[in-house]
Amino acid sequence: MKIISISVGYLLTNCYIIACERTKEALVIDPGLSANEAERLFREIMKYSLQVKYIINTHGHMDHISGNALVKERTGATIMIHEYDADMLINPMENLSGIMGLSVISPPPDLTLKDEDKIRVGNLEIDVLHTPGHTPGSISLYCRSEGVVFTGDTLFAGAVGRTDFPGSSYRMLIESIREKLLILPDETIAYPGHGEATTIGRERRWNPFLK
Repeated sequence: MKIISISVGYLLTNCYIIACERTKEALVIDPGLSANEAERLFREIMKYSLQVKYIINTHGHMDHISGNALVKERTGATIMIHEYDADMLINPMENLSGIMGLSVISPPPDLTLKDEDKIRVGNLEIDVLHTPGHTPGSISLYCRSEGVVFTGDTLFAGAVGRTDFPGSSYRMLIESIREKLLILPDETIAYPGHGEATTIGRERRWNPFLK
């Protein structure tokens, strides 16, 4: 597995390119980028001769979806998001851009996801973990064979996702983390939607929100 991380947007969202090194098939997680930043993404895709099959949004907030249209236009990739957040792609008020005087609209999803779905990219198999709380349809993406999980805005290094947005729930967020993420092996590397990577074991031991 090749993992390329690009920090994009004014909220420094982590956009990830995940690729099977053998087949060159790839997916893009959370392209919350502008047109200028998109060129950085496409340079990485071209550098490694990748074929992007999927765009996956870990949830529907504007800083994770704003580049969906750009990436889809250039790659033809299938846009995927959990079914509970699907309307956020096309509704600026729900994806929070509307309350900031903006109008971020993504193409609608080509495919909606649910808990325990599996996504194949080349020789990689990725499990969809429904981890609601930050949004009703927040997901994490777990590749067991590689020991990595992409947690979106559910779990960060030393922190957890905000729950002061419409549709958020602190109770559900903590429950999601405990029941879906903390059961993963300690050595699992967690790549969050913002900030640096961590491990599940480190967060289990030291994250103050999980005591």
